[in-house]
Amino acid sequence: MNALSKKLILTSPVPLIAGLLSLLTLSWPAHVLALDFITDDHQLSSSKEKRVGEAYYRADQQWMVYQAEVADDNPFYQIYLKNVESGKTHRVSPGVGKTTCSWVHPSEQKVLFSSTHLDPDAKTKMTAEIERRKSGEQKSYAWDYDEYYDIFESDFDGKNSKNLTNTMGYDAEASWSPDGKLIAFASNRRAYTEELTEKEAALFEKNPASMIDIYIMNADGSNVKRLTHTNSYDGGPFFSPDGKRIVWRRFDTGGRVAEIYTMNIDGSDQRKITDLGAMSWAPFYHPSGEYIIFSTNIHGHRNFELYIVDTYGKQTPVRVTDKEGFDGLPVFTPDGKYLTWTSDRTPEKKGHIFHGKWDHQKALSSLSLQ
Repeated sequence: MNALSKKLILTSPVPLIAGLLSLLTLSWPAHVLALDFITDDHQLSSSKEKRVGEAYYRADQQWMVYQAEVADDNPFYQIYLKNVESGKTHRVSPGVGKTTCSWVHPSEQKVLFSSTHLDPDAKTKMTAEIERRKSGEQKSYAWDYDEYYDIFESDFDGKNSKNLTNTMGYDAEASWSPDGKLIAFASNRRAYTEELTEKEAALFEKNPASMIDIYIMNADGSNVKRLTHTNSYDGGPFFSPDGKRIVWRRFDTGGRVAEIYTMNIDGSDQRKITDLGAMSWAPFYHPSGEYIIFSTNIHGHRNFELYIVDTYGKQTPVRVTDKEGFDGLPVFTPDGKYLTWTSDRTPEKKGHIFHGKWDHQKALSSLSLQ
């Protein structure tokens, strides 16, 4: 029996508090839940790819888009499309610089992603990173909020690329609405385009993520509107299945704790859905719209597990995975029958895409939704 088939246990957090210090703030009921949410799980990405993650599907489930480190001359992620039926893949991003946060248009043959390929120093940064890795230098993982990230739209073959943001600052984490008319994204552009207070400037210099907020715009890049107004990191927005709300994660000012939130697409009715006192992020709606899956490190700083919570946050979040290491960036297939996520449960401990059959009825039952 593999790790995802084992019975998942949810217990009182008392033994965990000593190990996590002040990370845990939620008091859970002392009961046991035995649930097998995922079956037939397996690695979906190729072992030939060095590092792979963050996969998303088109509405008809014929195409999957993801990011991967593949080429020897570029150490950074590039964006790839996979035909789900044939398994054939091809790159759609330019191949220069860094890329992240891709998405497939719900009905058209268009891809959305963020890229730094217009950075005049993109190739120099690629060479420097290659040399750093060759030297064996080790450094802790930290996301790069490169100010040259812009959001691009391209055809499936990577042609007819269009810069939709074209603004200095980190513009990334974008997704189309279910009808393809809107794009939600994260950006710290105000740190480059607006006058900051002395406190904000000091905070931004220390932490570029502090100025990142959620924005929404038309699919052509027009009518940009800021939806959140904090001095902490609001990011990772996704639309609800009906297109009426957005789910995202909000970090505290210290950058170690994040909780899941939802709001209307005009920024109103912002609701806090989790209160775990840990780093909870990468939320994604089930196509039914009845619950949200997310990743949290409530069981240890480097141990991210998947959890589900109802869309109103009324029920106690329920644990989905139980595997040491990283399990995150979960996404349901559009029919809601399968779950795809990123995990480092590989011999090399490198991120790869995993996939398994999802039990929707058990999820509903575990959250007392039926």
